[in-house]
Amino acid sequence: MQVNLLTLAAGTVLEEETRLKKTVFSFNDFNETRDGGSFVFLGGHSSIDGGALQLTPDTLNNEFLLYNKSGRIFYHQPFKLWSSDDPNSNEILTSFSSYFLMNIYRKPGWTAGSGFSFLLAPNLSIPANSHGQWLGLTNSSTNGDSANQIIAIEFDTEKQDEFDPDSNHVGLNINSIRSYAEVSLAGFGIEISPEQGTNYSVWIDYNGVAKHLTVHMDRGESSSKPDSPILNQTLNLKQYLNKNSFMGFSGSTSHPHIQLNCVLKWSLQIETLPSESSSTSLIIGLAIGIPALAIAVASSIVLIYRKRRKLNQSSEENVPERVRRMPGMPREFRYRDLKKATGNFDQRMVLGQGGYGTVFKGVLRSDFSVSVNGEGSGIVTEIAVKKFLRESVNGKDDFLSELAIIHRLRHKHLVRLVGWCHEKGKLLLVYDYMPNGSLEKYLHNPSDPNLLTWERRFRILTGVASALNYLHNEYDEKVVHRDLKASNIMLESDFTPRLGDFGLARVLDNGMTSYAEQGLQGVPGTRGYVAPEYLHTGKATPETDVYGFGAVVLEIVCGKNPGVPISVGQDTFPLVDWVWMFHQEGDILNAVDERLKDEYIAEEVKRLLLLGLACSHPTASQRPRTQAIVQIIAGNVVAPYVPPFRPTFSWPSVRNNAPSPTETESLLSINAS
Repeated sequence: MQVNLLTLAAGTVLEEETRLKKTVFSFNDFNETRDGGSFVFLGGHSSIDGGALQLTPDTLNNEFLLYNKSGRIFYHQPFKLWSSDDPNSNEILTSFSSYFLMNIYRKPGWTAGSGFSFLLAPNLSIPANSHGQWLGLTNSSTNGDSANQIIAIEFDTEKQDEFDPDSNHVGLNINSIRSYAEVSLAGFGIEISPEQGTNYSVWIDYNGVAKHLTVHMDRGESSSKPDSPILNQTLNLKQYLNKNSFMGFSGSTSHPHIQLNCVLKWSLQIETLPSESSSTSLIIGLAIGIPALAIAVASSIVLIYRKRRKLNQSSEENVPERVRRMPGMPREFRYRDLKKATGNFDQRMVLGQGGYGTVFKGVLRSDFSVSVNGEGSGIVTEIAVKKFLRESVNGKDDFLSELAIIHRLRHKHLVRLVGWCHEKGKLLLVYDYMPNGSLEKYLHNPSDPNLLTWERRFRILTGVASALNYLHNEYDEKVVHRDLKASNIMLESDFTPRLGDFGLARVLDNGMTSYAEQGLQGVPGTRGYVAPEYLHTGKATPETDVYGFGAVVLEIVCGKNPGVPISVGQDTFPLVDWVWMFHQEGDILNAVDERLKDEYIAEEVKRLLLLGLACSHPTASQRPRTQAIVQIIAGNVVAPYVPPFRPTFSWPSVRNNAPSPTETESLLSINAS
C-alpha cells in the first residue's frame, strides 16, 4: 500500500472517503404506532393523523379548534453539519437533500393562514405564543435574535403588510420571520393553499462545498425535480446554526385565517462527516509500521509549509480575521473564482465605476449540486463584483465600513450582499446582479424611452422611500446612506428598485445625530444631490439623505440630471430652481418629463413634485422625515406645503432629534395652491 504522507498527515484523504457515505431515511406515509418514536411533537397540537404529519390540529368539523395554533415536528435525532469547532474554519459543510410532499388544506370559504416551513433548529423546543404570523418559528420577544440559531424555508399563506410580498410566497428565514430572501409563487403558477386541495412536491438541496441552497417545487407527487429552482441562495449554515441541528417542520394558524398543515411524505439524504476521534485513530493506526524517519520528514515538510504560508499571509490576516469575526457574515469567495467569473476583470464586464472602485459583472459556474436521486447539475449565477481601488489609502477602511453595514441589512429594496473576498491585498465585495443596471441609464441614456413608464417611475420612488425609511427608522441602528443618486438605484429585470453602493454609508449611534459627531468626517457626495449644510459642515444626517432623495424625486419625474444646469434663455438654473419656477407660476406640471407625454396620473405627479421640492428645502429642519415621505407617496398624507419662492439657506440648519410642533405642522400642511 502506497501512502502519501503529506495528504495523510492533513487528513484530507480520509475525510474525503468518509464524506461519500450517506444516511437515508424515507417515509412514504406515516403511522402513529410504527413511526411515532421517530419524531418529537411540540406545541400540544402536532401529531400523526390520517397517514400524515399534522403540524396544527387536524379537524374539519370545528374550526374554532384551529384558531391561533402552532406546532413543530422534528426527526428525533440531530444531524452533524460540520466537523471543526473553530468558528473561523472555512471547511466544507455537510451536503443534504430533503424531499417532502405537503398539503396545506383549507375548506371552501376558509381564508388560508398563516404558514408552514421546513426547519433546522438547535434543540427540541418551540417558542411560546408562536402562532399566527410567527409561523411556529419565533415570537414577539425572540424574533430576530441570533441566539435562535434557526433557518427555515417558509411557505407563507398570509401576507404581513410590512414585509411580505403577498399571501403566496416562499422565503428563506434566518432567526426571524422577516425573510432573508423571498419569491412570490404567482409567476410559477403555484398557489400554496388553493380552494381545491392540492399536494406539492418540494426539494430542498444544500451543497456544503459551494455553500449553496436551492428550493424546487412542483404540483402533485413528482419524482422529477423541475429544472429551475424557485429559490436559489448562497448560504453558509455555519454562520447561523448549531453544529448539531435537528430537522423537521413547523406550522401555524391565526384568527380568522386557518388551514391544515400536513406532510404526507418525507425523505432525507445527508452526508456523514467523520468524527474528530475516528479520524485521529485512523491516522495513528495507519502510521504504525511507517518508518520513523519518513514520519519525521513528512512532519518537517508540513511544519515548513505552514510556517511559510503563515509568513505570506501575516500582512493581510488583519482584514480577513476581522471580517470573519463579524456575526452573520455571508460567503467568503476565493479571488481566483471571482477573477474567472469576471473574465480576469475584463473592461467589457464593467458595470460602473466610482471613487471607491469598479463594479464588474461576473458569472459563477458551479458543478456541485446534490439531489434526491443522486444526480448532480451545474448552477450558473450572475453576480456583481465590486473591486476596491488598491491605490486608495483608505481602501481597507472603506471595505470594512461598507461590509460592516450592508451585511446585516435585510430589505427587499436594498441590494443584497452575497459575499466578500480579501486576498493578497485585493478587496472585493459580491452583490446580487441587477439585470437592468442603474436607474441613471434609463433616465439619461435610454435605448428605449418608453421603458420608463410613469407606473415604473412611481414604483421606483415608492421602493427607494421604503428602503430609506428602513435605514433611518426600522433597522436596529440608524444608517445614513450619504450618496443617494440615480446611479446608485439598481433595477431588477421587472424594474423593481434596489438601493445600493453603501461605500459612503455610516451607522449612527442612537444618541448621535450626525456623522461628524463620531469623528468620521468625510467628503461630500455627488453634485446636485448634496444638501447645502453638508457642504459647509461635512455633517451627514438623515436630513441630508432626505435632500438627496428629493433630488432623485425631481430627476425621475422631470427626466433631468440634478447636477446639470438647465438653460432658460440666457440663464441657467439647477433642476430644483427650475422646478420651483414652475411651482411659483402655478404650472408645476410643466416640469414633467416630455417623454411621458400625457401618460401619467396628474395628481400623483403633482404630489411627488411638491414632495421633491419639500425634501430640497435649504433648511434641514423643514424637510419631511422619511416616515412622512412614505405616507405622502402612498397618498395617505397630503402633500406638504411648499412656499412659492424657494427659501434661502439659513444657519444653523441641523435639527434636533425631535421636530418641534411648528415643524410637524409645516410638514403636514395642505398645499394651498
